Amino acid sequence: MSLLAADVGGTKTLLALAEDGDDGIRLTRERRYDSRAYPGFEAMLTDFLAGLGPARRDIERACFAVAGPVITAEDSEMARVTNLGWRLDNRRLAAELALPAVRLINDFQAVGHAIELLEENDLVVLQPGRPRAAGPRTVLGAGTGLGTALLAWDGAHYRVQPTEGGHVDFAPNGALQLDLLAWLAQRHGHVSIERLLSGPGLAAIHDYLCTRWPERVDADLARRMQTQDAAAAVTEHALTHSETLAGEALALFVAIYGAHAGNLALLTLPYGGLYIAGGIAPRILPRLADGRFMAAFNAKGRMAHLTAEIPVAVVINPRIGLLGAASFAARASA
Repeated sequence: MSLLAADVGGTKTLLALAEDGDDGIRLTRERRYDSRAYPGFEAMLTDFLAGLGPARRDIERACFAVAGPVITAEDSEMARVTNLGWRLDNRRLAAELALPAVRLINDFQAVGHAIELLEENDLVVLQPGRPRAAGPRTVLGAGTGLGTALLAWDGAHYRVQPTEGGHVDFAPNGALQLDLLAWLAQRHGHVSIERLLSGPGLAAIHDYLCTRWPERVDADLARRMQTQDAAAAVTEHALTHSETLAGEALALFVAIYGAHAGNLALLTLPYGGLYIAGGIAPRILPRLADGRFMAAFNAKGRMAHLTAEIPVAVVINPRIGLLGAASFAARASA
């Protein structure tokens, strides 16, 4: 079966042609797009389809994973890319681009569908835990925003429940994080966890530390943050200069990330595994794996013995969203 899949994000969008065969899902053609370089998803999709040539006619199903909530009404599915503003409508896309059976799902719903497809080399284990067969699973990941999904075993496959967990409140730990919350609240009012656990969130944490210790501001980094992606600049600087404000910003980001993941672990008890996905995790893997993340994850007082039993791993396969969208398309009814 020939499938069309997309992973639509606020920063980048991945499009792929895939085949569902006896050996499972296989991506055969793919392309990366800069989301902000296009006025909408339709223009990008039109460009990709034009490049497929005759292979376009073989597409039987399509699924597009969207970084935002998907609203279902009768037989239609509509979505808005939270950090971009694009609006997608599955029926309009099918009609305008002559595509069959278009489905829209949340991007972390797609990640959830791909977990079963991952191989050992797609994961970096942070905590082996005590995995339980058919146990619940949780996926979360920071990128342009923060995504979360829950997985439950149905006897044959994991069913995936999308959430908007990235918009729950930030729960600070310690005086520094409390002051950070107050600083962000002055700017945004409500402070969701996504305000910190995202690319813009890392840049905001660095900005906060710069206002707290202005004498330590790195002028060269400040200029780079003005001319390139701010979070990428902070990350690059932090990984090579851990003693700077950028290094401290990344350390604080990792601690907040671990604590939030631990909160989700207590909420969902994912003894089948908690998976850290998203675009940021593979880039900061040395900092996730140095112990700080898991220390915050397991700092749960009387419940620390429970979180210590939960398997935790980082997903390093960059195509996980595409694989999940293709998998959903292959399983979904037309």
